[in-house]
Amino acid sequence: MNASSILIASAAYLCLINLTCFAAYYVDKRRALSGNWRVPENRLLCLALIGGSPGAKWAQKRFRHKTRKQPFCARLNRIIWLQLVLIIGAPLYVAT
Repeated sequence: MNASSILIASAAYLCLINLTCFAAYYVDKRRALSGNWRVPENRLLCLALIGGSPGAKWAQKRFRHKTRKQPFCARLNRIIWLQLVLIIGAPLYVAT
């Protein structure tokens, strides 16, 4: 694989996982309003962990969902900080 195909595949993956995460939050919000079975929090957090954290934050703000549930918010924020450290730190580590 050359660099451009890796970049295209990575962008496609990130788009797909963020849309999936956004949709999962939407479904969970609708189920919460109607009193149906919910999407498990671990599933929502796993989607964020594997790359869907921008979609998770976007959905959280857009649907005003899971914004006051503090253990969940703290876990999502930790995932985002971990991803930022890895994104910023990995190139710095490789460069040395």
